[in-house]
Amino acid sequence: MIEKNLKNRIKSLRLLNQKMTQEQLSQKVGVSRQTISAIESGKKSPSLLCAMGIAESLNTPLEEVFFRSNQSD
Repeated sequence: MIEKNLKNRIKSLRLLNQKMTQEQLSQKVGVSRQTISAIESGKKSPSLLCAMGIAESLNTPLEEVFFRSNQSD
């Protein structure tokens, strides 16, 4: 299943580059902080529009924020 292979670098980009909290990112994207938390931890896959909003808010190309892992968990 593709969704299980979807990984992200949201937390590292948010903290290292932008020094942004989950709350600040959620406000920029227009979702709840809990949604950002669930996406960061891999518990939830974002919609395409949400993923694009996250990448735009982090000033990072979408493919650098989200990527597929070929390793099984």
